Amino acid sequence: MRIAVRALVLSALVGVGFAAPPAASVDRWAPASTATIHPGVQTTIDSPDGGGQCTANFVFTAGDDVYIGQAAHCAGTGAANETDGCDAGSLPLGTPVEVGGASRPGTLAYSSWLTMQAVGETDPNACAHNDFALIRLDPADHDAVNPSVPVWGGPVAADATSDGGEDVYSYGNSGLRLGLAVLSPKEGVSFGAQDGGWTHPVYTVTPGVPGDSGSAFLDADGGALGVLSTLVIAPLTGSNQVSDIGRAVAYMRAHGGPAASMALGTEPFRSGVLAG
Repeated sequence: MRIAVRALVLSALVGVGFAAPPAASVDRWAPASTATIHPGVQTTIDSPDGGGQCTANFVFTAGDDVYIGQAAHCAGTGAANETDGCDAGSLPLGTPVEVGGASRPGTLAYSSWLTMQAVGETDPNACAHNDFALIRLDPADHDAVNPSVPVWGGPVAADATSDGGEDVYSYGNSGLRLGLAVLSPKEGVSFGAQDGGWTHPVYTVTPGVPGDSGSAFLDADGGALGVLSTLVIAPLTGSNQVSDIGRAVAYMRAHGGPAASMALGTEPFRSGVLAG
């Protein structure tokens, strides 16, 4: 299967703003120690028309529905360098998605790419960086879900900001690591917000690789910062672009997507785990 990957050159700053929805409050999740579905599991679309393997980010709820996030480009049908969500091809809503730890496939329930194309979005920053999708989980798997990010815990808040020089944390699950879980947790630094706040350039050890796309990023306090979207080839090779999750979710809710809210982690945020 094809592993989803994108490449991007940093663009200019343009201002834009969205308000994020509140976090979801769910009384009971599976224990984090035994849950098989959580941020960081692999998501796979095995279609002759596109898709590939990525990493899930945050858990969301809307009524009785439970979703897990991925990057919109993980359902892309074009070449790896087709990164403009306002014109890049995508598999349709309803496409089956294999979710690691789930007993049944989920379904693609929202795509920022498909939504931006449907509404005729023209903001170049949104087109470049609004890279977010939701997978609706089968109800049979709801009891297997926990929203905590492995190793780090959290998220402790549904939206976050990141100034230049602040620490960031993530958990990737690329198949290229051949199951070496020790390489999954990542710690690094943010270069702040760019392109009107739609993206956060970051540098982590180790950097995100193909298959890590979609990974959840937390800020220095454990708040939800964004979704790993791109591998950057310039000006800092090996760095990554993180799509701002607050803006992506607000855009979804403002344009007819699921009225979904992020579920906070049941485990406390723990920074400095790798150093310890």
